[in-house]
Amino acid sequence: MDLLLDSGRAPADILVLTTGDQHPWATHELSFGETAYWAHHEAGDDVFFAAAAAADRVRPRPVVIVAVNGPADDTTARALAKARESAGALLIACGDPQTINAALGASV
Repeated sequence: MDLLLDSGRAPADILVLTTGDQHPWATHELSFGETAYWAHHEAGDDVFFAAAAAADRVRPRPVVIVAVNGPADDTTARALAKARESAGALLIACGDPQTINAALGASV
């Protein structure tokens, strides 16, 4: 993500989904309550971090990063499929290639 930001990508362009444990930023923001957390998403002025289970709730962004830090389960498969639909310009999947391939049901 730092490379994207350093290359001129706007923070508001980036969505990060995690399939396992929440990103520490999301955990911190959620400590202020769901309403404040989702208001930050609606503002759309910074990088937003969300759990893969919330992939259907987030709006598309030009860049979607999926941190596959959980098992190759239905949540991971849905998150990767949703990310593929939502990424306007760039989709980055980070994690074990075998887990990603198993979740997608294909060789990427």
